[in-house]
Amino acid sequence: MTIRDFSAEEMLREQMGRLPTTDEANPSTLGTLDRRQFLKAVGGGIVVLVAMGDPGGSVVEAQGMGYPEDFNAYLRIGKDGRVTVFSGKIEMGQGTMTSLAQMAAEELGVSLQRIDMIMGDTDLCPYDRGTWGSMSTRFFGPAVRAAAAKAREVLLDLASQRLGEPIDRLKLKDGVITSLTDRSRIVTYAELAGGEPIAHTIDREAVLKSVREFKTMGVPTKRLDALDKVTGKAKYAGDIQLPGMLHARQLRPPAHSSELRSVDTSKAEEVPGVVIVNQDGLVAALHEDPEQAELSLGLIEADWQTPEPHVDETTIWDYLRSKDPGGEPDDVRGSVEAGAKLSAERFSHAYHDGYVAHAPIETHTATATVQDGKVTLWVSTQSPFGNQATVAEALGIPKAEVRVITPYVGGGFGGKSTAHQATEAARLTRIVGRPVQVAFTRAEEFFYDTFQPASFIEIDSGLDSEGRISLWDYHVYFAGDRGAEQLYDVPNSQIVVHSQGWRAPGVHPFATGAWRAPGANTNIFAKESQIDVMAAAAGADPIEFRLRNTKDKRLRSVLEAVAEAYGWEPQSAPSGRGLGVACGIDAGTYVAHIVEVVVDRTTGKVQVKRVVCAQDMGLVVNPDGAKMQMEGCITMGLGYAFSENLRFRGGEILDKNFDTYEIPRFSWVPKIETVLVSNDELDPQGGGEPAIVCMGGAIANAIHDATGARLFHLPMTPKRVLEALARLPDFDG
Repeated sequence: MTIRDFSAEEMLREQMGRLPTTDEANPSTLGTLDRRQFLKAVGGGIVVLVAMGDPGGSVVEAQGMGYPEDFNAYLRIGKDGRVTVFSGKIEMGQGTMTSLAQMAAEELGVSLQRIDMIMGDTDLCPYDRGTWGSMSTRFFGPAVRAAAAKAREVLLDLASQRLGEPIDRLKLKDGVITSLTDRSRIVTYAELAGGEPIAHTIDREAVLKSVREFKTMGVPTKRLDALDKVTGKAKYAGDIQLPGMLHARQLRPPAHSSELRSVDTSKAEEVPGVVIVNQDGLVAALHEDPEQAELSLGLIEADWQTPEPHVDETTIWDYLRSKDPGGEPDDVRGSVEAGAKLSAERFSHAYHDGYVAHAPIETHTATATVQDGKVTLWVSTQSPFGNQATVAEALGIPKAEVRVITPYVGGGFGGKSTAHQATEAARLTRIVGRPVQVAFTRAEEFFYDTFQPASFIEIDSGLDSEGRISLWDYHVYFAGDRGAEQLYDVPNSQIVVHSQGWRAPGVHPFATGAWRAPGANTNIFAKESQIDVMAAAAGADPIEFRLRNTKDKRLRSVLEAVAEAYGWEPQSAPSGRGLGVACGIDAGTYVAHIVEVVVDRTTGKVQVKRVVCAQDMGLVVNPDGAKMQMEGCITMGLGYAFSENLRFRGGEILDKNFDTYEIPRFSWVPKIETVLVSNDELDPQGGGEPAIVCMGGAIANAIHDATGARLFHLPMTPKRVLEALARLPDFDG
């Protein structure tokens, strides 16, 4: 097998779409662009920029004529009629490459096949903080639509002048504008854009198309990256192979907080072709053959001083309680004291969740090279501009001298927001003067992960004499407030957040960070389990109980939709059917699940047989993409619900691969049915995370419905299921 060497521009063409051809711009200049040089680089045509903070305020410019100091979207219509959308967002499997292209195509009135996407390149794309929080479609999408709508108005204005017809006598279809007076008179986008720079203003605001006008948005669409990914053509950071490139393997500590006392590299230096680096704490073996680099690393002798471990996965809860920073009540309704007096029955429970790894299939990887003093990196990251700033600071150079290109990213889930490997690759390439690739091993991936933080939640709730929720006193420790909001009509309620999730420096024995819908999986597991505890005590059907306690129309709509799709027959739990319900809100999207399980009482193993998920995410740009995201969330949610729990001893990470850290297997995947609740009046909401947040709660409730046993600790391993069964009064072993 031969691996082709790609230049920066070739790789960008292969990965993200089409760059300007040599007659439009000199490709040799693209590696040194900043945003103020962008217009000169792309050559003739129409460029539309949208100012940050004002999605409706577009500016149409070309060829260096003043534009906003900063902007969050722009697109270019070239002389060939193709449209290039430049986005600081990245594609890591969530499908925004396709949905953003659909939005641009819709407003411009062109087919999707005419759209090229260039994403995550700090030299060519507008600044973006990062791709996370299910924000791409919600917040960047409106800017793309505004830019495309403005471009459409410019083109119609130019066509009106060219054809001598008023705009209301013109028809636009797939980039061709036709006179309704004389259908033989036409002009194309390509002809209007031409090869010359255009600076054109219009005296009217662009109007976004209405839902009834849509021809591309809202239509199920195959992903633009699907063929490349299925056939293996898609390139990731580890696929970048540059002439003379060295593979780097770094010396790693045995535990977090370890200090290197001494190092001897003499034996490693004897390996033919190896390059050894020992500079400012960075110790690495580099070789053109990655296996030889690994062999050389093994010959380095190091003496580490590691502190005594003071906590592990069994003692973490007492440790965290000792670190409780306290919290202030939020979202206070009535008073919990009054709620306690009104409650005919009280329920107090604690819920626990451990550290969870992101475990993406693609480990953190970066390839770096230096040309003419400028560092160019291909990085698997969710934050190319953040990486650019970090690398520049580490090297002591201006950000303009660092270019980060983001190829396809093989899964992130929040774990690739930081990119330690990019800084290492940049430092090493500057030291050795050759291209360098740093690709984490699986053990390094686990060691340097930013884990979902361990956390616990305590809830004191009550029911009045009519079976309605009268009290909700909610305390969340180290999971944060995402997903903690009150869903139900509780007259006496408060939420107290003790530490904002993973943003608790110095508390955890290693780094923690955002894990897909950070904190919401834990919060909704606790909340919806507690709701089911009360529903069962009231002798109420769990869906009817939820509907009884909320007037929220969107919440009611997803509950009713999921019940109808499943074929739900009301019955109080435990019914023996093994059915569980949970609902929640995340990223502006309302979601509800019904899960069906079978529990093996002898082994404690739980098999999920069927999951039905209903989701109201406002206007759906790509129904196929939305359903894929729902299915992916549900599948990934099986992991945090059943098996994912990091083992550690102080700063030492004991899980180093998938033989001990178990993620969902194909044999676990149930029948999945998805329902998109129509709500076209609402702008598009997030779709990358909502469907995962209910999985823990729905499964816990289904186990209770099947057996009468209640689980309060994630993950719900077979051992914990057996322990819960053993607590039942009628358990016979």
